[in-house]
Amino acid sequence: MSAGTQLLFRDDAYQTSTPATVIAVDGNKIQLDRTLFYPTGGGQPGDRGTLTGTDGQIYEVIEARKGEVPDSVLHLLAEGAEAPAVGSTVTASIDWDYRHRLMRMHTCMHLLCAVVPGSVTGGQISDGKARLDFDVPGDSLDKDVITAKLNDLIAGGHAVETRWITDEELAAKPELVRTMSVKPPTGAGRIRLLDIVGVDLQPCGGTHIRNTAEIGPVVVTKIENKGRQNRRINIAFAG
Repeated sequence: MSAGTQLLFRDDAYQTSTPATVIAVDGNKIQLDRTLFYPTGGGQPGDRGTLTGTDGQIYEVIEARKGEVPDSVLHLLAEGAEAPAVGSTVTASIDWDYRHRLMRMHTCMHLLCAVVPGSVTGGQISDGKARLDFDVPGDSLDKDVITAKLNDLIAGGHAVETRWITDEELAAKPELVRTMSVKPPTGAGRIRLLDIVGVDLQPCGGTHIRNTAEIGPVVVTKIENKGRQNRRINIAFAG
């Protein structure tokens, strides 16, 4: 299962279904020629949803993961579940409510990078909450202050856009990379940037909303000490 897949979510994170052809099957792992399913990576969980055959049979996708080569996505069914046949046509549909919550929270993590100075040492996004670890002194962080700043940026209705730069352009601007532990993949010739206009700009391959107002109110639930200068900031949707 080494063929690449057309990654439709890179161009339109709001598309919820698409026709696709099954190009490979390995047990419970299904590969399509095109997909809307974001595979687990960059701290963001993989999408879940369904593949529906032309005969109406529904195959439940419990997770999407990266394949062995760049731009390949594996759609995982439950162990032992029947799989669609290679060459068959399916309608691939993501669980939109789940994806949208992840998009809102992922975009909020970019705002958090704009609010908190220091390099990011780790992070994880999940349904309704997320965390980022920063290399900063502990006494420089305040839950209420960060919460207020985040909600001000959210309410500000800043446009969220993506664009591409070359490997060489990224190398000339190392300040764009905020993460210490994971560097953006290079070698393909170009890197995808996430631009919250006027607020934050950094490489990111995940899915995001179109405007910060779509995130809704959030709250810093906890700040944890994870090392001499490693602080974990936990965020959740308010209410």
